[in-house]
Amino acid sequence: MYFHKQELQYNSSPSKPDAVYARRMQEILGGQYGEITVAMQYSFQAWNAHMPGKYRDLLFGIAAEEFGHVEMIATMIAQLLEKLPVEQSEAAIKADPTVGAILGGTDVQAAIVAGAGARPVDSNGNPWQGSYVTASGNLLADFTANANAELQGRVQVARIFGMTDDPGVRDMLSFLIARDTVHQQQWLSAAEELRAEKIEDFPVPNNFPRSHENKDVEYQFINFSDGALAKEGSWANGPTPDGVGTFSYEDAPFPKNTVEFPPPTQPDERFYGTTPKPNVVEKAAGVIKDTVTKK
Repeated sequence: MYFHKQELQYNSSPSKPDAVYARRMQEILGGQYGEITVAMQYSFQAWNAHMPGKYRDLLFGIAAEEFGHVEMIATMIAQLLEKLPVEQSEAAIKADPTVGAILGGTDVQAAIVAGAGARPVDSNGNPWQGSYVTASGNLLADFTANANAELQGRVQVARIFGMTDDPGVRDMLSFLIARDTVHQQQWLSAAEELRAEKIEDFPVPNNFPRSHENKDVEYQFINFSDGALAKEGSWANGPTPDGVGTFSYEDAPFPKNTVEFPPPTQPDERFYGTTPKPNVVEKAAGVIKDTVTKK
């Protein structure tokens, strides 16, 4: 059950309108790693959680905060667009090329579609997608994905922080950056606690029988690049993080291990692909199969 209280978690007012910057801010709202994504991702992970308790409560708690961040940014974008003129811009562009350059950096759909408001899109106007959401039902996999989402989100907020000198905008972004910082640490801490409590562990899924794995390549770093320095990393030598194996290094390709490429596939004739068979043969075979299927 959700209730809405008409208050913001933090100040969300720019010092002045800026339609160009509003478009940039759309990325941290409706982009792949924007606030809509993390709000929905943490919510679906909570709804899909298979056990009650602190981890599920953690998901619900941060998810609810992220919906608040969606509202903060949408509110900020609307205010940045508040003075966007409704008049046709062609005359202004002809009169001043600088104006034309500025208008070229605005999201025209913010005016035409949203009436000078925010939309669930990224900075190029691409709609937010549910495919951005990761919710696997495995908490260690999900918490690791969440840490990555916060890492990527913080990078993007830090970048657009440097693209404005508006103190009101920077004030809000400084708050969001701080929250990204703590959320990174919380997801990493939760992942570590899952492992310490032996609820989950690497490799994920940990309860998949290791006997089904090909032991010969289980801990190899196979270098498919002509760069030779990867062999110096901890991922190519020494103990593995799970404490079970030891990394080894191999150059690729391996002539002794190459597998002959299989012949081209020959699908059902009713897919009408181009094959070595004569068309008349494929047509007859398709008719026969179709007749048999109908019976």
